[in-house]
Parts: sequence; C-alpha cells; structure tokens
Amino acid sequence: MTGNHRNSSITRRRAIAVTGGTVAAGGLAVTGYQSAFADTTEATATASATSTGACMTLMSSVTEGPYYLDGALVRKDITEGKSGVPLTLRLTVVDATDGCTPVKGAAVEIWHCDAWGYYSGYTTANPGGSAPAESEDGSTANDDTYLRGYQIANANGVVKFETIFPGWYTPRTCHIHVKVHTGGEKEDGTYEGGTVNYTGQLFFDDTVAEEIFALEPYSRHSGSYTTLDDDMVYDGGGASSGLLTLKAVHKADPSKGYKGSLSLAIDPDASNTGAGSGGGGTPPSGAPSGEPPSGAPSESASPSASASS
Repeated sequence: MTGNHRNSSITRRRAIAVTGGTVAAGGLAVTGYQSAFADTTEATATASATSTGACMTLMSSVTEGPYYLDGALVRKDITEGKSGVPLTLRLTVVDATDGCTPVKGAAVEIWHCDAWGYYSGYTTANPGGSAPAESEDGSTANDDTYLRGYQIANANGVVKFETIFPGWYTPRTCHIHVKVHTGGEKEDGTYEGGTVNYTGQLFFDDTVAEEIFALEPYSRHSGSYTTLDDDMVYDGGGASSGLLTLKAVHKADPSKGYKGSLSLAIDPDASNTGAGSGGGGTPPSGAPSGEPPSGAPSESASPSASASS
C-alpha cells in the first residue's frame, strides 16, 4: 500500500484548541451539484444554491476525529502513490450570510484513510477487521503525509482535489474529514493563520461504497463495514449532512473512478476547530487501536483540551 512519496515533508505542530467559550456551534451547510464538474457551470451552480436557499441553513460542526495532523501541504494531488479507485473531489465554498456568494481565497483542508483504513501519521492504529500491515518499515511509516492536503478556493469559490476513494475502519462508515479556513495565507507550502470556520465530514452512498470495497486493493480489508444508518456521525440529512453527489467516470466500470461534489456554505464569522467537540462523541468499543504519535487526540477530549497537530 505504500508508494513513491513526493513532497511529503511536514512539520507536526500541535494546534491549540479553541475553548468552549469561543467555539461557535454552526458554520456550514452543504448542497451537491452534478454540474459542478463543468468549469463553465460553476457560476450557475452557485446561483442555483442561492435561489433554493439550501445553503442558508447552517448545521453544527462535528468532531475532527482522532487522526488530524496540522501542517498539511497545499496541493491538488494528495495520493502520494497510494493505490485505490480514483476520486476527483470538487467543493464550492460560498458565504451563507451574504447571498451564497463565492468565498474566494478560502482554504479547504481534507484528510482521510487509505484503502485499508490507515491514516498517514497514525499507521500503527488497527483499522479493525483483517487488513494487511500498512508498511513494512514501521520506523518511518508515520513520516508519510498521504491523503492530506489543502486547496485555496478560486474566484468561484471552487477547490479540486485528486485522491482515492477512502476505505473504512471500525466503527466508522466511509468518510472524508474537512475543515474550511479563512483569513490565513499560504506559507512554506502549507496554510498558516486565519480562522477555522467549520469542521465536518463528507460521506458516500452505501451502494457505491460497497461496490468499491469489492475491488482491489479494498477487498483485502475484510470485516464488518458500518453503513450510513449505523454511523455515529452521519445524521441522515443527505447533502445538508455532508453526503456527496457522486458521478461514475465509467458507469460499467467503477474501477475507473468517481467524481464527488458538494457546495459548502460557511458563516465566515463562525469558529469551530472540531477539537473535542461536535457530533462524533466517544467511539464505542472496537474503535481503532494502536499507538498513534504521542499527544494524539481522543474524540472524547474536552473542548478546552489541546487539539492534535
């Protein structure tokens, strides 16, 4: 599962959590767009969101989870050689407090597990079920930075990532973590300063996910997959709860990949790092085990505790 890693140096700085008194409860709503993949229709997609009012409904942030690392690189392709079904992710950031206008310069940060359920930086954490070892060389595996990155929104509020379809780990459904930042700037290859306006998670239709998991290399991870209905974070709200709009690159061959899209409507005045707060709660028994880097967070941490880097 390890590949050729490029541009993978990273400084693991521990972020300071926003205290309970300064964390806003809201910050984002989401609406999917099939048309978001055509560059010429981005403005139309944003206008559509405005007319329906869908993006004006703010939702609560959720936990960032136990596998966040500060200092991800600004890059479009975050795979670092990881194998899996290709996923092109296009997200559109708009201002829910200003008529859903595009938020130019917003920094969208994502991170997710590989095809077997491992996160870079936490490669000794057992994903549950039966999966091959992440790396033959445990001494350097946690230096990898695969499947993590930032993109800066263009004038239409759009960011685009090239990645792979995530796998799964016990007891979670297939998902991608996301943070939206504003007010900072690109520095030394990463994004510095500003405010985290929203911390959330993106989800995948069960039918598509289970079809992908029957393919190599996903099929080498066996065990009990958690569906959306049984997930501890997804609340069943569809696009407003982070469910991606998915479009197959080739309908007859899922191995060719998918395109996923969603519109993220933020409140630029909200602040929520997702550290120790939100809808994730404490994982039940059977959650990933192992020895993440020292100081790694717990989903049960209090809002005033330090966030992970």
